Amino acid sequence: MIHNERLVRACRRQEVDRAPVWMMRQAGRYLPEYRAVRARTDFLTLCKTPELAAEVSLQPLEILGVDAVIMFSDILIPVEAMGMSLELTEKGPVLGDPIRTSGQIEKLIVPDPVERTPFVFETIRLLKNALRDEVPLIGFAGAPYTLASYMIEGGTSRNFAAIKTLMYREPELLHRLLEKISDAIILYLNAQIEAGVHLVQLFDTWAGELGPEYYEEFALEYERKIFSSLHRGPEGLGVPAALYINGCSAILEKMAESGANVLSIDWRIDLAEARRRVGNSIALQGNLDPCALLGTPETIRTQVKEILRKGAGAGHIMNLGHGILPMTPVENARAFIDAAKEGIREVA
Repeated sequence: MIHNERLVRACRRQEVDRAPVWMMRQAGRYLPEYRAVRARTDFLTLCKTPELAAEVSLQPLEILGVDAVIMFSDILIPVEAMGMSLELTEKGPVLGDPIRTSGQIEKLIVPDPVERTPFVFETIRLLKNALRDEVPLIGFAGAPYTLASYMIEGGTSRNFAAIKTLMYREPELLHRLLEKISDAIILYLNAQIEAGVHLVQLFDTWAGELGPEYYEEFALEYERKIFSSLHRGPEGLGVPAALYINGCSAILEKMAESGANVLSIDWRIDLAEARRRVGNSIALQGNLDPCALLGTPETIRTQVKEILRKGAGAGHIMNLGHGILPMTPVENARAFIDAAKEGIREVA
């Protein structure tokens, strides 16, 4: 049993004394302690060194007192395991030989995650031993459309022209890639669940770049496949699952059909409006603008209080609408966590 189980209870829309709080990218460059570890190694090596990955995963718990620990890794780790070369640079990921042809897709494998990415599961083991169920441990993966975006673009993109060219010209080819990625992510997340994580989050960050019709065909279909294939117990009560999409306001109702227990939403939509649109059968996570943490502790507390007010009456997890920014002052991150903890309220 988890000592602090607010996060898992909120995911299930069960009663809690206050909204749980954590931050996406909470183990990161805004922390001097993280930078000290990072100075000793490159990012990909950090991901693949369980002792270091566990160390930085625990820093936000020790320094800020967050309500959950998310394992330190990267969504592109399974892509490398599928057979693509991967370099994680200061300017972003670089994937060699971007996917353009049927032959390239055929060469990709659906890997056994424990065999091909053993460091991920050793990191989970170390974190489980260190946490001793003090707070929940969060696992995660990238969703097929978002991973396909990187695999086809060869890295980050402003307009996603390469993947959208394939989508419009050769949709069946894109579907073949998405199917293969889905199979890999199902194995990857189920292995995390079997290793003992208490919550999984699927990041489909770039699916918000799609119009509603194309989101349904090229992203939602595969989100559903993944969520329906996870070992979550009856009605997902074993291990809850969350879905995050950046720029989700136009597709929010469709997201609610994904099978996720929790929708993690960005800051571009009012939380009360999001609740009205999706109803009370699903929990919501978010949704403070990460740039709000560049303000003052006073403005942070005001904005957190307003989000908590709008989230009252239904399952709500306090979080940012995207990852915390590297230039965020640590005292402001602490103000955010403290303000959320002070916002005691009833949850239906």
